[in-house]
Amino acid sequence: MGLRARIDRAQTTAELGVLALHEWVESGLVFNPTRKALRADPHPWYRMLRERDPVHRSRLADGWVLSRHRDILEVLRDPSWSSDERNWSRYARYRARGERAGLPDPYQEDRASMLRLDPPDHTRLRGLVSKAFTLRAVEAMRPRIQALVDELLTRVDGRELALLGEFAAPLPVIVIAEMLGVPRADHEWFRQMSDEAIKLLGDSSIEERLEGVRATHELTEYFRGIVEARRAEPRDDLISALVGAEEAGVRLSESELLATCILLLVAGNETTTKLIGNAVVALCRNPEQRELLRAEPKRIEGAVDELLRYDGPVQLTSRMAREDRELLGRRARKGQQIVLLLAAGNRDPDAFPDPDRLDVTRENVRHLAFSHGLHYCLGAQLARLEAGLALEGLIARCPRFRLAEQRIEWSPNTVLRGPLEVRLALERA
Repeated sequence: MGLRARIDRAQTTAELGVLALHEWVESGLVFNPTRKALRADPHPWYRMLRERDPVHRSRLADGWVLSRHRDILEVLRDPSWSSDERNWSRYARYRARGERAGLPDPYQEDRASMLRLDPPDHTRLRGLVSKAFTLRAVEAMRPRIQALVDELLTRVDGRELALLGEFAAPLPVIVIAEMLGVPRADHEWFRQMSDEAIKLLGDSSIEERLEGVRATHELTEYFRGIVEARRAEPRDDLISALVGAEEAGVRLSESELLATCILLLVAGNETTTKLIGNAVVALCRNPEQRELLRAEPKRIEGAVDELLRYDGPVQLTSRMAREDRELLGRRARKGQQIVLLLAAGNRDPDAFPDPDRLDVTRENVRHLAFSHGLHYCLGAQLARLEAGLALEGLIARCPRFRLAEQRIEWSPNTVLRGPLEVRLALERA
């Protein structure tokens, strides 16, 4: 399919931002994010963008693409840039195409996630959920997450591990499912629906997006049943807390409640799974760093931030201009989008010395993997804890794990990057 046809098919600003990168093929920068080679290692191309065109004017996206750490951080810190896609000049045009394809408008009936809302709606929704993700609340979950790590690794029988299928994917979905109050018998189905729902993000085909819509509908009805049960009989889980907050007078519609549950499931599952997968691949390819963590396991907790910087799963996000304004010495027009290449900023040499080197002893790592500002990742502490305990358990039980197969197939999702599977050869402690 040609570039123009792919642009006409795009349904979200994030997707169009991805497609906008195609024009660098024509501008001489030879960048195409859908190429498998770039999925395996996009960082040489990010480096080229930072050096040659760090504030890139994208006519196809009708906006700008930023790749330097300081520029991305400046936009993320400024709440006057909008996350609401309805402020994008082309939103109505692309929504019309989406409707013809049978794709629903996420902003109808309060179905949009807080990721794509501005204050005051964003503030209200985030405030209802944030108490479950405070440092104290997350730390209280440590014993349960440790028990899950031990349980999953105990099941491993043999000298090889399918990292994602047997470990990195089950762990976060069980954690978030238990937080929400989902019965254990439904965890595997829950994970499958999450894998389908994530197809709504990135440059998926219309058919894949429709699969994501169907999964979202199934999850909506599933959560609706749990919400009704918690109204009748509250329990000690997050859905009960959200229902209780709504009944105490906080403005939270049922549609917003259901959309928030789906966001927590997908965000809590997909990003942490890919974080663990990317981290293990990075340690396999840098065995001296794995050995350092084996010798000094107390470093693992801090090493998670370096692994997020080095190869975090979230590649990009975007903002919209509410009005004509200055952007890093350029002019951004009202309705233009600003695509922020978070992963490119995390390898910026002006922010991190020797940025292409993994260094688990690096201190004060101010990466962009969890975004920044109003939309800083709500589950950042939980993701750090899960990834840290997962790496600690894997290194303790199988201290010299290595790639059983050097060739890795990477996810086709351009926004969330990670391996589809990693086969590890194990050496027991």
